[in-house]
Amino acid sequence: MTETTGLGPEDGKLITLARASRARNSAAEGAAVRDETGRTYVASTVSLPSLRLSALQAAVAAAVSGEATELEAAVVVTEAGELSEADRAVADDLKTGTVVIAAPDGVPASITRR
Repeated sequence: MTETTGLGPEDGKLITLARASRARNSAAEGAAVRDETGRTYVASTVSLPSLRLSALQAAVAAAVSGEATELEAAVVVTEAGELSEADRAVADDLKTGTVVIAAPDGVPASITRR
């Protein structure tokens, strides 16, 4: 069972989705975001010769393409344990309410509420 102490069930679902995306694509990271209307977007790291996106950048791009203007929550599953400067900027751009960084096993390493 994934430990989601301090998170609601909807945020726990985001962890599950981000983990599944990471595993399915054998990617370095998986991310899931929930916009202000409750829609969810999921992505993994994109690493092509001509395009590189973190999982969070890819998920946010999908959300913005879907007309999201704010994010209630964002989850990144990564071994890094922290967000990159670019990922922090992306989360700030969409006024993300809760940002969770979780280990590959789904255990949150940090929970930031804004």
